[in-house]
Amino acid sequence: MRGLIDPHAFEALAPEGFYLALRVGFAFPIVEHNNLPAAWVREYTVSGLIVHDPTVAWAYKNCGVARWSELAPNDTQGVLELAKNHELNFGAVASWIDEGEASQRSFGFFCRADREFHSSELASLEDLLVSAHRACARPPNLTVAELETLNLVKNGLLMKEMACLIGISESAIKQRLKSARIKLNAKTGSQAAATAVMLGMI
Repeated sequence: MRGLIDPHAFEALAPEGFYLALRVGFAFPIVEHNNLPAAWVREYTVSGLIVHDPTVAWAYKNCGVARWSELAPNDTQGVLELAKNHELNFGAVASWIDEGEASQRSFGFFCRADREFHSSELASLEDLLVSAHRACARPPNLTVAELETLNLVKNGLLMKEMACLIGISESAIKQRLKSARIKLNAKTGSQAAATAVMLGMI
């Protein structure tokens, strides 16, 4: 995941922590990143706060960005007040969704202890989320042959072994890997295979 997003850019804007869910499919995100305080994650999970969290409800119904303080009137169960016990005094939520039938949503929650997010910071968080969302898109043009080769790389086969198993030349294997690397924006075959695994392609 670190090859697809830059967590440091989010950390600079959300020093108390953030959570990202990128390209949520039927139930789960393709990529998830959580560096919120462990004690808050534990309380949130054990108490089942997700069903009462106004920021989650907002993220699934909207595109854009909002401050937590704007959602406080909808916080009937006091989730945002509980977050303050963990120094999550100020927060923002950002959400983005693709257009079209196969649309996937990405969203994030971002926290500060010291002050509200400035408007420019909200805009930056939204831009970062949209960029991360796009970076985690599955390339539509990877061929069956390229995916087959990446799967063999994932399983640790050497170039010579792959060529023998598939019944093609080593140069053909190299060409497949080069093409896959370009499409996945990867520097090595191993990185391309890891990215394909993370994106659920192999």
